[in-house]
Amino acid sequence: MSYLKNKKILLIITGGIAAYKSLELIRLLKNNGSEIKTVLTKSGKEFVTPLSITSLTQNRVYEELFDSNSEAEMD
Repeated sequence: MSYLKNKKILLIITGGIAAYKSLELIRLLKNNGSEIKTVLTKSGKEFVTPLSITSLTQNRVYEELFDSNSEAEMD
């Protein structure tokens, strides 16, 4: 999957039993050279933790759509 090399991917993880598979997807994408940013919904946190996502992506996990402290942070 060399076409994924140097691609920027936004992965939104929501509440559902398939959310646990997102960790495997992140691992596969990272192994193929993609940069991944994630959004984790409140419901999604019942299936996967922000810490496990951060450790795989090496990026911050966004948990709020609108963060009043850092308005333009998600680039």
